[in-house]
Order: sequence, then structure tokens, then C-alpha cells
Amino acid sequence: MKTVKIILCGCGGVGKEFLQLLADRGEELVAKYDLQLIVMGAADLKGAALTNSDEGLPVAELVTYLKDGNEVQNFPTFGKEGLTGAEIIAQGNADVIVEATPTDLKDGGVAKTHVFGAIEQSMDIVSANKGPFVLFYEELFKRAKAKGVGLHISAATAAALPTLDVGLICLAGTRVLSAEGILNGTTNYILTQMYVNGTAYDVALKEAQKLGIAETDPSYDVEGKDSANKTLLIANRVFGQTLSLSDVSVQGITEVTPEDIEEARKSDKIIKLISEVKVEGDSFKLSVSPKALDKTHPLASVNGSEKAISYDTDTMGGITVMGGKSSPVGAAAAMLKDLINAFVSK
Repeated sequence: MKTVKIILCGCGGVGKEFLQLLADRGEELVAKYDLQLIVMGAADLKGAALTNSDEGLPVAELVTYLKDGNEVQNFPTFGKEGLTGAEIIAQGNADVIVEATPTDLKDGGVAKTHVFGAIEQSMDIVSANKGPFVLFYEELFKRAKAKGVGLHISAATAAALPTLDVGLICLAGTRVLSAEGILNGTTNYILTQMYVNGTAYDVALKEAQKLGIAETDPSYDVEGKDSANKTLLIANRVFGQTLSLSDVSVQGITEVTPEDIEEARKSDKIIKLISEVKVEGDSFKLSVSPKALDKTHPLASVNGSEKAISYDTDTMGGITVMGGKSSPVGAAAAMLKDLINAFVSK
């Protein structure tokens, strides 16, 4: 049986759900994959819980403690106030970090320190946080390659939708010619409401906010920024590039009107916010913009808050995957999947 020692950075919604999955499925992972996942440390803003025992932290007790509203640094026996994730990583007593802190797209935030620190300790990285990988991908990739560690970021690229898995694993050996995706559930919900019910953009947005699909400040989604970040990660991982956000042309949905929707309908088309990576000779074109799709297009039937990715290849033709839960549970499940795939094959 293979034992993998984990440091969890971030005990918010995604981090707690990740711990819950470990608590609920530990025996199943051993039986199915011969894989034992042990949490050596769990860090958050004010401190951490840490152990040096080979048995790891009592995960079931820890997740119950956290979900009862308590903070990790106060966890009996193991809690340590003021201890940081970076300090735990520097001890080198783990095989992998699971990065679930809030995303910071200005300078990478604390996740940048965690990720670079983990590479120095030759730890693999599993991350739902896209910040460091959007901002510093080229440097991270080079350092990780030199150290022989893996960067596993499917949870940062549309969460439960297996965008990277399909491109990297299922399409291995093909030449991927292009990728098109609906990578943001909020914008797809708004556009669906505008198409199905003739709802104005601002009304559809308010409905999405009431349902909890859109944030109080929805600009990150509706201006196309979230989709642009995910487009960049797909381009860099699947297409083997080291591009930056400045290489992505971005237009959101804020100027899409009911008249635009109706004009598309008359042509038997439907408007979707499409992320695209296209190979053009030796260069790559990355874009996010509203597009009127023919009803026969594989992404045309993706409705509501669902997401999808569609790849075109030279030998397998077109491959489309849609769905995937947009929630902390979905993101946590994507991180667990990355962990399993990373270490079962080692």
C-alpha cells in the first residue's frame, strides 16, 4: 500500500469539503487504489493543526470541529496558533500540498509562497487556487520540472469539469488543434435566461445573484476574467505553452442585449460566452467572447450554470465533455481525483 502525506493549505469551504471526502472515503481509497492519504498538517489564516505522527491528524474529528464553526489553530492537542502553511511546508514532512486558499490574482497571495515553497521541498502540488498558475506559470513550470514534481491544477480549471484530464490524458498521442469551452457557469446561466425567457441582462443577473450562482460583485465572471484565466491554464497545460493573460483577448457579456439574442435566434443560433484556444501555424490565438453558435455546435446545448469543454484533434476528431458540479464539493472532488491520479501512477 502506498502512503501519501498531505499538507492542506486553506480550511475554508473547499478545504473542509476535501477533508470530509478523506474522512468519508479513506477505506474506499485503500481498497480501490491501494492508496492511504494522511493529513500531516492543515493551515489557515490564524494558525494550523500539525502532527509528526505517521498516523496523521484525526481527519474525521478535525472536519467535524471545523464545520461546527471552530478554527483550526484551536483544534485540541494539534492546534498551533500563528503557525503558517509556509512554515509547515518548510519542514518537508509531506509528499504533496493541497492548496485551497482563496485565489489572489494581483500577486498570487499566500498561495504563491506555498507553491514555490513546496517545489523547493520536492513536493507535488494539487491546487484549486489558480492565482500562482495564472501569474507565474512559466517560472513554476520550470522549477517543478527541474525538481521532478507534478503540478496538478484541474480543480483550478473549471473545478469538477475535467478540462485538463481530457486534454492531457484522454487525448494523449493526438495533436490537439483547438479547444472551445463554456468555462463560467454564471455567464452561461444569464445567457440561458435571456434566450429561454427573453430576460434582460440586468434582470437575469439579479436572478443569478438571488440563487447564489453569481457573486454580489459579479464583474469577475460577467466581464470574462474568470473564463480568461481558465483559458490561459488550458493553453499552457494542454498545448504546452507558457503564455500570460496579456495573450488572451477578452470580452464579457455585459453588452449582450435581448435584441442580440433574438437576432441570433432568427438565424437558428444561440449566444454563448466561448473560451477558445486555436493553433494558427506556430502561434496560438486565445480569446473569450460571446459567440452566436449554430444549434448543431457541440456547445450549443449547454444550458443553465453548466460548463463544457470541446477539443478538436487530428486523429480522434472532436471530443466534448459537459457538466461537472460547480460547488466547493465539486472542487474538492477534483483535487482528490488529482491526488489519486498523481500517486497511483507513481
